[in-house]
Amino acid sequence: MKKVAVVGTGYVGLVTGTCFAETGNQVVCVDIDEGKVEKMRRGEVPIYEPHLDVVFDRNIKAKRISFTTNLKEAIDFADIVFLALPTPPGEDGSADLSAVLNVAGQLGRMMSEYKVIVDKSTVPVGTAEKVEAAIKQHATVEFAVVSNPEFLREGFAVDDFLNPDRVVIGTSDPRAVKIMTELYQPFIGDGHPLIVMDEKSAELTKYAANSFLATKITFMNEIANFCERVGADVDKVRKGIGSDSRIGHKFLYPGIGFGGSCFPKDVSALVKSGLEADYNFEIIQSVLNVNEKQKIVLVDKLKNYFGDLNGLQFALWGLAFKPDTDDIREASALYIIEALIEAGAKVIAYDPEAMLNVKSSLGNRIEFVDDQYDALTNSDALLIATEWAAFRAPDFDRIKDSLNAPIIFDGRNIYDLEDMKNRGFYYNSIGRKTIFPYVKN
Repeated sequence: MKKVAVVGTGYVGLVTGTCFAETGNQVVCVDIDEGKVEKMRRGEVPIYEPHLDVVFDRNIKAKRISFTTNLKEAIDFADIVFLALPTPPGEDGSADLSAVLNVAGQLGRMMSEYKVIVDKSTVPVGTAEKVEAAIKQHATVEFAVVSNPEFLREGFAVDDFLNPDRVVIGTSDPRAVKIMTELYQPFIGDGHPLIVMDEKSAELTKYAANSFLATKITFMNEIANFCERVGADVDKVRKGIGSDSRIGHKFLYPGIGFGGSCFPKDVSALVKSGLEADYNFEIIQSVLNVNEKQKIVLVDKLKNYFGDLNGLQFALWGLAFKPDTDDIREASALYIIEALIEAGAKVIAYDPEAMLNVKSSLGNRIEFVDDQYDALTNSDALLIATEWAAFRAPDFDRIKDSLNAPIIFDGRNIYDLEDMKNRGFYYNSIGRKTIFPYVKN
C-alpha cells in the first residue's frame, strides 16, 4: 500500500486517483475548486466517463480515497505526488506549464522528507528539468521528479488504466524507479510491460504516440477524400491495408477529423517544440492543416448539394468529439456549427451527454432538444457528427417522415450503403459513393 496524492481532479487526475485507490492504496485528491471538492466528498463524479462512477463509489465507501483543497495536507500525507494539472495550448501551440510550475514551486516549500513527484500531465520535452528547478528553489530535502505519461482513451479510461498496454516511467533516480514499480505492480502482473527510461524520452513518448495516431487518422481521411474523387470505396481500402500486420486495423476509420483534449493539443505542442529546437516537423504540421479542413468537410458537402445554406435548418446528431464522453474540446461538431451559423443556417442539436457543455459555450446560438428525433422536424437534412451507439440503429421511417426530405450527411460512416439505398435516402458519407435514390426538385 502506498500513500498517494493527486493534484488536479480533471479527467486524468480523477481517473488516476480512483484507480490507484482501487488497488488498495490510500489516495488524497487535491483541487482548488471548493464546490467540486464538496461534490466529490458526497460521492458525485464531476465528469462523465463510463464505469468511473462505480469504482469511485466503491473506494469512497472503503475510505481509500478522499478530497481536499489543502495542498499542504496532501503533501504531508503522501509519499508519491502526481501532478495532473492542465497544460492548455497557447496561441502559438505551445503547452502552458504555468499551473504545473506554480504547484512545483509550492511543493519545494512544503516537503519535509523525500517525495517522488510525478508529472502525469502531458508535457513537452524538458518539463521534468523545469519542475525539478522550481522545486529546488525552496526545497531542503531530497526528492525525485518522474515523468509518467498517461495513455488513456476517453470512454475507456478506467479499463485503460487498470489494464494498460504499457507503463512508461521516466527517471534517473533508482529509488524512484523502485517506488514507482511497486506502485504499478498490480497493473503489470499480466505481462503488460513497465518501461523505464530517461525523463526526456518519456515526455517525448506521449507526444510521439499521439502524433503518430493522429497522422494515421489523417492519412485515412485523405485517402477517403481521394476515394470520392475517383470512385473507390474507402471501406474496402481500409480493410485491404488494415489486414497488413505492419499497419493493423486500428485508427483507419475515416471521418470528419480528430478532436478532444489530447490529439490536437499534443500534435500542436510537438510542432512548437520542434521549432524551438530548430526542427520543422513537416509531416505533423501537414496533419494539423488537413485536420482543420476535414472538420468542416460536411459543410462543404452541404453547399455542393443545396447551394446557398441561408435560411435552411439542419438536425445535428452528436456534439462530443467522440462517443461515451461529454468532452467537446476541439470537437468537429463545433466547427460545423460555426460554419453553418456563418452561412445563415439554423442548427437543432442533440447529444446524449455533451449538450450542457455546448450550451455553456454557445448559449442560444443553436437550439437543443432532449430527444434525437425532435431535432428532425422541419429540418432540411440530418448531419451525424458523433458515432454514439444510439444513432447506429435508429427508426429510419421516423427519420424519413420527420425531415423535409430524406437526406443524411454522415460524418462517421455508421450506416450501410445498400441499406440506405433500399430505404430511399439520399446518403452522403466519407470516402464512399453517394446514394441518390431521392432526387430533389
